[in-house]
Amino acid sequence: MPGVTSREMSFREPPRIRPEHVRERELRALRERVAAVVSLILVAAVVGVIVLTSGSGSGTRPSKPTPTSSARKPRSGESASRPATRSGTAPVPILVYHVINTRPAQSTAPPALYVPVGEFSSQMQALKANGWRAVTLDQVQAYWTRGVSLGPGKPFVITFDNGYASQYTNALPVLKGLGWVGVEDLQLGGLPPSDGGLTDAQIRSLIAAGWELDTQGVSHTDLTALDPAHLTGEVATARQALRSRYGVPVNWFSYPSGDYNGTVVAAVSAAGYLGATTVNPGWASPRQDRFRLPRLVVVAGTSPSQLLVQIAAAKRIASVPSVYSGPGLA
Repeated sequence: MPGVTSREMSFREPPRIRPEHVRERELRALRERVAAVVSLILVAAVVGVIVLTSGSGSGTRPSKPTPTSSARKPRSGESASRPATRSGTAPVPILVYHVINTRPAQSTAPPALYVPVGEFSSQMQALKANGWRAVTLDQVQAYWTRGVSLGPGKPFVITFDNGYASQYTNALPVLKGLGWVGVEDLQLGGLPPSDGGLTDAQIRSLIAAGWELDTQGVSHTDLTALDPAHLTGEVATARQALRSRYGVPVNWFSYPSGDYNGTVVAAVSAAGYLGATTVNPGWASPRQDRFRLPRLVVVAGTSPSQLLVQIAAAKRIASVPSVYSGPGLA
């Protein structure tokens, strides 16, 4: 074409097409480079977490995981609830007292019931000096069934029968000074205050001080001599009334005068109690029948050293009779 130069006639060459195998090789190389970068990022993140959790450079130790935070979730098919601790197996002695006072000259009650406050205080001091520590029956039950700790020292239980006012005026200050509590076995229709019985205010003060409230029934009668209807009324009515009046569980029964048989035991169990105490000597054990737990009756004139010997000797008594009807001060 005249007038047209070679520069004007030139065209842009089309891009060169790479062979298929070259493109696959380059794509594979690109994927490998991306994977390597991602791996480096992950490694850096893990190292950062380790540095942060180890407290490097801070001079502090990593905190130990709490039992809650370290416990794994149950897997499929596993039980979600597992016992935290093993149930307790150690036996515990239970003492029983009545009047913490000197015996009045005009009293017709058995002299053995009366333990003067000075004698009681000396006994408690000796127990503390020998490593003993007072707990309640509910606490013992929690230890036996769920492994709940009873705290330092050798545990024992102090029960007080019949609802005498001296248990508040004389025993409470002694136990409070030691940081101890007692168990009050109250009769629903027990001694009136005019005859030396606890007042309603005194009972509430015992509960406020940490004492456990339990019962001997409506009255201090021989339960083995009652017909089924009266027996049920004695044991069930007392628990219901005391629970309603004082807002506490009332989980334990104390057999009046220590008398019981199979019918009485069945009635106490049917009334919802966790167990019952007797006046048979021995140490209460989780392997025993809960409704025939032994107690050691502490009588007037017992020296501190004699009490320690009696407690030790009672541990060797292995069994409690299935039926009891005899002399008893409970």
